[in-house]
Amino acid sequence: MPSSSSTHKPGLRPALRLGPPTLTTPVERLRGVGPRVQEKLAKLGITRLGDVLFHLPFRYSDRTRIVPIGSLLPGQELQVEGTIELTQVKMGRRRSLLCRISDGSGTLTLRMFHFSRQQQAQLERGRRVRCYGTVRSGPQTLEMVHPEYQLLNTDEPAPLAETLTPVYPASEGVTQPTLRRLASTALDCLQRDANVLPDHLPPELLPEANFPGLGDALRYVHQPPTDADVNALTAGTHPAQQRLAFEELLAFHLSQRQRRCEFTSKPAPLLNAQSDLCTRFLQQLAFEPTAAQTRVNAEIAADMQTGQPMLRLLQGDVGAGKTLVATLAALLAIDNDWQVALMAPTELLAEQHQQNLQQWLTPLGIEPLLLTGRQKKSERTANRDAIVSGQAKMVIGTHALFQSDVAFARLGLVIIDEQHRFGVHQRLALLEKGRSDDLSPHQLIMTATPIPRTLAMALHADLDVSVLDELPPGRQPVKTVVLADSRREELVERIAAACAEQRQVYWVCPLIEESDVLDYQAAEVTHLNLTEQLAPLKIGLIHGRLPAKEKAAVMQSFKAGEIDVLVATTVIEVGVDVPNASLMVIENAERLGLAQLHQLRGRVGRGQQHSDCVLLYKAPLGELARARLDVMRQSNDGFLIAQRDLELRGPGELLGTRQTGLPGLRIADFNRDQGLIPLLQGCADRLYAERPEAVDPLIDRWQGIAADYGQV
Repeated sequence: MPSSSSTHKPGLRPALRLGPPTLTTPVERLRGVGPRVQEKLAKLGITRLGDVLFHLPFRYSDRTRIVPIGSLLPGQELQVEGTIELTQVKMGRRRSLLCRISDGSGTLTLRMFHFSRQQQAQLERGRRVRCYGTVRSGPQTLEMVHPEYQLLNTDEPAPLAETLTPVYPASEGVTQPTLRRLASTALDCLQRDANVLPDHLPPELLPEANFPGLGDALRYVHQPPTDADVNALTAGTHPAQQRLAFEELLAFHLSQRQRRCEFTSKPAPLLNAQSDLCTRFLQQLAFEPTAAQTRVNAEIAADMQTGQPMLRLLQGDVGAGKTLVATLAALLAIDNDWQVALMAPTELLAEQHQQNLQQWLTPLGIEPLLLTGRQKKSERTANRDAIVSGQAKMVIGTHALFQSDVAFARLGLVIIDEQHRFGVHQRLALLEKGRSDDLSPHQLIMTATPIPRTLAMALHADLDVSVLDELPPGRQPVKTVVLADSRREELVERIAAACAEQRQVYWVCPLIEESDVLDYQAAEVTHLNLTEQLAPLKIGLIHGRLPAKEKAAVMQSFKAGEIDVLVATTVIEVGVDVPNASLMVIENAERLGLAQLHQLRGRVGRGQQHSDCVLLYKAPLGELARARLDVMRQSNDGFLIAQRDLELRGPGELLGTRQTGLPGLRIADFNRDQGLIPLLQGCADRLYAERPEAVDPLIDRWQGIAADYGQV
């Protein structure tokens, strides 16, 4: 990649146009940033001077020395300097520009597949050139393909870099030299005026004595000295990086606390905990609630009689009985003449909730109402009328609950199932619907994706957390085996034998149809194959594209025992309850994450008989996939599995970042920086006590509108 022969020096005055710099100074005010570069930078999320400062390198190169060409070895990444001996265009299967250089100790070929006539003219014989790149073997000499290079004046020595050279996340049209120049300019602004980036965390407030100040940390990360610990910098564990990560995590934590304070400052329905409906419901149950369910129910009831909005996260492993706890909370609200909305991520799960709650609540004189986007217009209109009139006390639905044409009369409790499946704005919209007469509804957020304790401390500082850490009596541990798909015929024979014992089987496939892109077994193909191989057994098929009535009919047939093997996509991941299903086959298990595998496995083992789960994989297995499957084989503990998922893949995959609207952290990593999380509470307390005026600026610097996450 060509660059100018002149190098930006940190001592130069910053190339800034139009007035003194601030963190919000637009990047187009930096010299060299025209409309086209501005547009390219925006794709990287760089629109302001502050964005430049916090756009950090992900690795470094050493350009403080020149390596003799004669000592090069393939695979090395380093800097050389030499005189051009020959430049020519090589024709062939792929046209390339070849430039041979020598420094007296050896020769090296620079190869460019993308080049211009101007470049070809510049790389003329006799010019001196300095190159940085990765060495590889070539036909005649060692080569560098598309190295970064700098043309030098032959009559004066060119200075070498005085620090390690940063390598930044980049995009098409934004070169590394451009990003380095911008970073150098931004650091110059800090050098001139410390007020550009005020440090809101003085040393006495920092939990670690070796944490540098904010400005020093940024300078170090952008321009590390030659003796810096490159391994620590690459891993993100250097004290300078940890100082930045801590401040970002602290800002996230503060935004959570601030939003909780704002939310709980508003009144909520004051509920009488003495509920005749709850008593009658418990009396009609054929089993006793577990001690964990009783404990959590008491926590929820206590929350809802304070007059402040409940903000409670209910965590429970697959089959721990979260629905029972949610039902008791709903009955308490209904008995106090308030409406309840239960929001599920899929229509199948919403229908499942409606069917289960109908069995429990109809004897109590309560008819749960289902509202989904696929209902006929007449049915939907009737349901909306029942909701707005207050006639519907218990409303269950998908995202249809927060559409603009749905209004509640007296919404007192919002229950959100599998909360990580919903976007922030969706959850906020439902919450807003419940605000009436200056009252805010209570919130109960449920998840069957256990979150490791350390991560929960960071993500849910705004929520009280209840954990169902006890499974109901009779739940059987599921035996898990890992099997190569080359043994598919053997597995089909095993399924036939299981069905002969009156067992039912799930066979889960990631895709509905054949795909040229992904080599998965498609559900429809598997359904056809199993129908032929397992005749005369009844093979069913369910997936997300089926109309709601067809899905309900298939599931009802499966529950009734009329279907022996149900081929399904991951639509059955959560909520589906068929106690007689005791064998689960998961196709292409190596492609799925631990949390999803655990959820799917949780569909079996719900009855009294022994259950099995077979994880089919396509060889060869990668290291990460093998590690995931080993975890599944060894453990049924959802919390342990969640911790391993966090370690293997990070929180974004574990929590479904794309769905959650979880703020994208610039620097911190919830997995790597777990050791910092327990320090947040104490630092936040001191900050509020000693420097409360710094709280809002800290949040604004790091969070912006992402602080809305704290409201959900």
